[in-house]
Amino acid sequence: MEIRAAGPGDVEQALALHDELVPYLVITRGGLVRRLDKPSEPGRATFAALVDGELVGWATTGLIGGSDPLDGELRVLVRPEYRRRGIGTQLLEATHANLCDAGAKSARVFADPAAVGWASRFGYRQTRQVHYAGIDPRKAPEQPEPPSAVRLVPLTDVEPEALYAADVVAQRTKPGDAKISARPYGEWRTAVWESADTVLDLSMAALYRDQIVSFTMGLGDHTMIWSKMTSTLPEYRGRGLAKLVKSAALHRAADAGVQGAYTANYDGNLPMLAVNEWLGYHRIATHAVLICPL
Repeated sequence: MEIRAAGPGDVEQALALHDELVPYLVITRGGLVRRLDKPSEPGRATFAALVDGELVGWATTGLIGGSDPLDGELRVLVRPEYRRRGIGTQLLEATHANLCDAGAKSARVFADPAAVGWASRFGYRQTRQVHYAGIDPRKAPEQPEPPSAVRLVPLTDVEPEALYAADVVAQRTKPGDAKISARPYGEWRTAVWESADTVLDLSMAALYRDQIVSFTMGLGDHTMIWSKMTSTLPEYRGRGLAKLVKSAALHRAADAGVQGAYTANYDGNLPMLAVNEWLGYHRIATHAVLICPL
């Protein structure tokens, strides 16, 4: 058995692994190629586990942008028939070492509930649950009519500074365990606005008096999309704007040929869970949210 840094030659087997175990996480070929074309660095690494040349395990790390103290996140996958051989342990140790090198103070992972007991051996504790859901955008209900003073536009039609201002509020007020402060604009612009994984043309904003008061942002490509963030400014909540922008984004995605849209919400995020239920999202899986001090 070999644990090593993943590389471009692992793309095909990695895609097959994700399609088999977690198809709802939206790992696109383009996104994976871009990730593996870059060398690993503290806080952003990818590890592969191989047995006789076959990819049997996969792990990734990332930093939660704007978190203070700095938090890391990771994911570990092992084929069921290769579990209980120490592969997951070695992958987890590799991710912890990478996040520690980046200065992360804790690690967060969304895990199958069956893995909670195993993860507790490494110091993880469960804080909540997260629900994954998906929809074929072509089956989304009819889009609600926007209020007369509200204008719907794709994110390609807004200025990055305006989206940054709205996202700062969204990150600060979203449900979650990490304490988020504003990340510098330049860092945000590189990681979000200029990222090839962000589908700005299939993401939507609601404007009121030329201010972004609600938006939804997707990652992926024109075949699959992951709903990364949907938020409404606090003073405009309770008016159906989240439902409006998400509905508009789904219809735009359907017109572009997208066949699968996916998202995840914490179990306590009742307003967004209700919006997704209205839109027709179907529950796919529920994972435990686990946190470990590093």
